[in-house]
Amino acid sequence: MISELAYIGKGAKLGKNVTVEPFAYIADDVVIGDDCYIYAHATILDGTRMGNRNKVHQGSVLGSEPQDLHFEGDKTELIIGDDNDFRENVVVARGTKAGHATRIGSHCHLMDGAHVCHDTELNDWVMVGLKSIIGGNCIFDGCTILANAVIIYQDVHVGAWTLIQSGTRLRKDVPPYIMVKGNPAAYHGVNAVVLKNNLLGKQMDERTLRHIMNAYLILYHANISPQDAAIRIKSEIESCPEIENIIQFITKSKLIV
Repeated sequence: MISELAYIGKGAKLGKNVTVEPFAYIADDVVIGDDCYIYAHATILDGTRMGNRNKVHQGSVLGSEPQDLHFEGDKTELIIGDDNDFRENVVVARGTKAGHATRIGSHCHLMDGAHVCHDTELNDWVMVGLKSIIGGNCIFDGCTILANAVIIYQDVHVGAWTLIQSGTRLRKDVPPYIMVKGNPAAYHGVNAVVLKNNLLGKQMDERTLRHIMNAYLILYHANISPQDAAIRIKSEIESCPEIENIIQFITKSKLIV
């Protein structure tokens, strides 16, 4: 159902079974996939490319101009996957420079008042809590949870299966599988509960979990540089995909929590 009281640009492309409630605004250069639901007073602006079965709730603005002094009016995009839920008053900006895009994967959940800045990439199954803000040019690997009122500064890379606890202020990269909290953010243990009972229905075995814990004992408690920690982890801990992921992340990051 598309309400007669909604504004839909003549160039907008809407898929099958899309619902648009009264007073929603959809600009000309927008693509919306099948079975999406656009609630009243939601705004979807030029450059937004949306997949299937997404929900955009009241007051949300998708594809806004980036709040970046380098933005000069270039044609950029916001690319969204499938099965995402943008709750009330969420703002997601598009990219800054021509050919660039902000990207939201699939199965993400952005709660009330969340803000995602330009050129940031959220991979699949990322949850962003109430009033949390993500700066520009950030990368979030899959299955990351941001609790409420988190502030992520620009150019931060957050690894998979991490938990950023409420009120955290984050300026450095976060390796996978851990929890961080505080201002400044600091390591607060391995994200063991989520890893053992994750939202994808796959339980991590105890052996792998111990390997991850031992790796982070070396990184955070051996009083050595991250580069030396990566070498020790590789030589002392049995290899598995999770350990290789940790080593690769530490090696590539310029600055970690």
